[in-house]
Amino acid sequence: MKKTYILSTLVLILFSSCGTEFLELDPRGQELESNYYTTEDEIFEALVATYDVLQWQGTNGWTMKMGLLNSASDETFAGGSDASDQPSWVAWDAFTLDPFLGPQSGLWNKNFTGIYRANLVLEKLELNAENFSEEFTNRTVAEAKFLRAFYYFDLVRLFGNVPLITKTLGGDEIFAQTQNPKAEVYTQIEQDLNDAKNTFELPATIPPSDFGRVTQGAVTALLGKVILYQNDESRMGEAAALFDEVINAGIYDLEPEYEDIFKTENEFGIESIFEIQHSGNQSGGWENFANGTEGNYSVQFFGMRDFVGPTYATGWSFCPVTPKLVELMQFDPRRDATIVDGNLLKAQGASYTEGYQNTDYFIRKYAPLADERALDGEPALNWANNEREIRLADVYLMAAEAYARSGDESTAKQRLNRVRQRVSLQPITAPSGQDLLDSIFKERMMELATEGHRFFDLVRSGRAEAELENFVVGKHELLPIPQSEIDITEGLIIQNPGY
Repeated sequence: MKKTYILSTLVLILFSSCGTEFLELDPRGQELESNYYTTEDEIFEALVATYDVLQWQGTNGWTMKMGLLNSASDETFAGGSDASDQPSWVAWDAFTLDPFLGPQSGLWNKNFTGIYRANLVLEKLELNAENFSEEFTNRTVAEAKFLRAFYYFDLVRLFGNVPLITKTLGGDEIFAQTQNPKAEVYTQIEQDLNDAKNTFELPATIPPSDFGRVTQGAVTALLGKVILYQNDESRMGEAAALFDEVINAGIYDLEPEYEDIFKTENEFGIESIFEIQHSGNQSGGWENFANGTEGNYSVQFFGMRDFVGPTYATGWSFCPVTPKLVELMQFDPRRDATIVDGNLLKAQGASYTEGYQNTDYFIRKYAPLADERALDGEPALNWANNEREIRLADVYLMAAEAYARSGDESTAKQRLNRVRQRVSLQPITAPSGQDLLDSIFKERMMELATEGHRFFDLVRSGRAEAELENFVVGKHELLPIPQSEIDITEGLIIQNPGY
């Protein structure tokens, strides 16, 4: 039987893919589930394992969320060596998805695995509450709820109606799951985030030894984003206030130089609110591909195939940048920090093999750099680049959108122009109404290009049909439900419209 989300983590042994920055667990016998989780150290190991799922990129194949979302957008194509290299990537790029073809199984299984682990942490904390300090319990609960909300936010945006599971499942429950309306899922996400936000023990700042853990700023920013993405015009002021809470916290600021944001030495920098950690210290090989290393596989994917030349290491030519984005960024000061110009490199004597859908333009923000190539294990699987999941410029632009949609266009322009000021662009003063919103979404494309935001921006703003070839309204806003989930529940889980 094919492994599904509800079967993937019923034993703690599967927590063993935690990386070098976290505690690792080994199988401890048949009674592990019942006898474990009685000390703070053991609970913390389970929390670490819940974080660990964030960086999984090898669930049911190559399932790197950021790269896949880039392919689905108008910022990059799928790429690779040829059209048969990664059919699931090509299918989302071309919108030829079906219940059997696409990245849906990996994205579904990954997020429900994270939810299972979060539920397990919360249950064991309650079961053995007398063993833990109040401070430890409260902070751990807040982090587990943030993570559960994070995984569900991905699921509801990718699949719409999904099973809402807030406890661990066993027996017949596993096969009796049905979907909840997405409104109910969003209610649970907001409840979890509000619970975390109202937890005194969740810190505003953390020491370097805790980098990667959730802070108040991450919770507040994600809560604002969740509200914004629901497109309820009556709640835009609420979202704007949450974004301003992050902006005015005195903790974060924009990096003075845009090109510094994605440097590995600048991870957890002043602009970073929440990062997904990766490590190159595992020395993993192909036997560890399925989430067994802590590396960032996207970096290998984004590089130029068979590259010979300065600065960069060889990659696999996925996500070539579209001519549309190249043209839009032609005179934007962020262009060189966003796009690698292959033609320029070839003119300087470099060479590479042209891959599928080649445009001679490649992603720069997560490009494989020669001096950062792992020295041990399989280099392709051990890139250490963290993913900037939430950064302050994104929060400024979400605040600008929320203010514009709530009617406060003056403040909207202030938030928008703060991002433009960083790269010495002239302030925007004239637009109003829809023209102002168009300016904000264009700025999001320029500022956040190739970071995995564009597809959702197009969908939630109603622009997807106009910007994405073959996109069908009422269908392609969502991925198909994996057919295996429909089969294993004998039809209790229902396929999304159009598939």
